[in-house]
Amino acid sequence: DVEASLTAMRAVLVGQEFRDWQDLARFVAGAGEGSGSARCAFETALVDALARRAGVPLSRWFGAAVAANLETDVTIPIGSIDVAREAAAKWWQRGFRLLKVKVGSDDDLERVLAVHAAAPGADLILDGNGGLTTDGALDLVEALKQRSVSLVLFEQPVAPNDWLGLRRLAASGVRLALDESVVTSRDAGRALRDLGAPHVINIKLMKAGILEALEVSRVAQRGGMGLMIGGNVESSLAMTTSACFAAGVGGFEFLDLDTPLFLRDSPLQGGFSLDGARIDLSPVVAGHGVEFVSR
Repeated sequence: DVEASLTAMRAVLVGQEFRDWQDLARFVAGAGEGSGSARCAFETALVDALARRAGVPLSRWFGAAVAANLETDVTIPIGSIDVAREAAAKWWQRGFRLLKVKVGSDDDLERVLAVHAAAPGADLILDGNGGLTTDGALDLVEALKQRSVSLVLFEQPVAPNDWLGLRRLAASGVRLALDESVVTSRDAGRALRDLGAPHVINIKLMKAGILEALEVSRVAQRGGMGLMIGGNVESSLAMTTSACFAAGVGGFEFLDLDTPLFLRDSPLQGGFSLDGARIDLSPVVAGHGVEFVSR
């Protein structure tokens, strides 16, 4: 689908004058071309070319609002309780202090407790990917509270359009992170009206592209909502671009840029380096700094 979108985008882009990358991004969106991830790929290529031409890393091109060194969480997928326990211990030993546990199965409580027992000093995020009921999410939060397990965030516990459920959860005192509920700046405006601070919006460049991500971040920051940068299962190229975006724009309280850790092989080299949870952007000297090893 992405390849088909990029092919269609080529037909409307070739021959256009390149004065401003944002104008081109709006032109593509206005033409109705491209999935969100295809638009992200196109916009990434544009901003990378501009930053390389200027001879600056992409983080500085975006604004260099924060220092180059950032820390990411790491995800513990849904699996057996033993696997979750082992993963928590492993990532804690490797320096990760924020663990994101996927939930949405019958043994959620036991798995989260196992993670907490294996890494009691870690902060915990739960991520439901919209798969829980409101009552189920509330019961899980209450059961953890009774066992003295606190959460930093509960990311997208219920379905994206279940704003009533999200408001009920917010009223219970849990801090929410909205992922699937917020794709566009219009969605961010809805989140601001329905929830607002101190809740968080998880920005993913692949949702609707870099330009739309900038608009989402502006809406959230104007309204005092927190920011998180995340991704799908993405390469070091996409994750480095997202890290540069977060470092340049600033204001990101949470980083969820761990997916290169889950890829066995990659045709890419360069970009950020990971030392435990620490994201180091200093190797990036121009653009996103990622190159193909071979095509």
